[in-house]
Amino acid sequence: MTTRIWIPALVAVSAIGLAACNPKAGQGTAAPTKPPVATVNGKAVSAEAFAVWAQAQTNKKVEELSADQRKQVMEGIENLYISAQEAEKQNIAADPEVAARIELDRLNLLAAAMFQKYIKEKTATDADLKAEYDRQIAGMPKAEYHASHILVKEEAQAKDIVAQLGKGAKFDVLAKKFSIDPGSKGNGGDLNWFTPDKMVKPFSEAVAKLSKGEYTKEPVQTPFGWHVIRLDDTRPLNPPPFDSVKDRLGQFVQQRQVHDYIESLRKASKVEETKVVEAPAAKADDKAPAPA
Repeated sequence: MTTRIWIPALVAVSAIGLAACNPKAGQGTAAPTKPPVATVNGKAVSAEAFAVWAQAQTNKKVEELSADQRKQVMEGIENLYISAQEAEKQNIAADPEVAARIELDRLNLLAAAMFQKYIKEKTATDADLKAEYDRQIAGMPKAEYHASHILVKEEAQAKDIVAQLGKGAKFDVLAKKFSIDPGSKGNGGDLNWFTPDKMVKPFSEAVAKLSKGEYTKEPVQTPFGWHVIRLDDTRPLNPPPFDSVKDRLGQFVQQRQVHDYIESLRKASKVEETKVVEAPAAKADDKAPAPA
């Protein structure tokens, strides 16, 4: 069983929102190294916050902004602080859902920053890249199939089609006449080339058991209906050479490193889940009498 691991995404805007909404957000953090770029009702807007905001809004560094862009970005962050300060006056953070979102944003930002730091300290070696390549190749399909099918709603009709094929009827003619698959019906049931992972499991398993030119003697059921399948051809699926994908494997290696790091942190942590006890359903006798 594969465990899905959550990997946080760094959301720059969340950091600004937290700084503006939470009066304790700055506690435990490094002091700004530059003078503030503005003050809003006495609250300093740090140069660092402005830089993060500018990057999030324009995908540019502050020094790359034109005068007009800087003015627009500045107005945007000022409006954010003004709005957040009004929210504080109205005690919006007291709402349980809002408080939960603020906390989750804070945790997400901290975790993402930690993982970025972790990745910077990791350098993927050629051995790491080759191991990832081998893992991915091992999970790839080994062949592609070219098949045709006739899809109908009822098993009885599918069996009748198999019987007609046994008597010499043409597969493509029956597909055009009876198939309910609009994508292949007009082409005589032709599905073109595909790998097993592109089809539902019962279909791909049935195809893999056929020889070239052979059709299923028993209809195959899937969530779409009943299929009569013919294997038209097969060919090996050759993986790309390692050198041609080497540069792209680094991202997968990083994801695996983060995955393993989270697993190690989880194993070293004490996690206790609270069981939710549902109230028993009320019996008919317990119901309040209807008003007269």
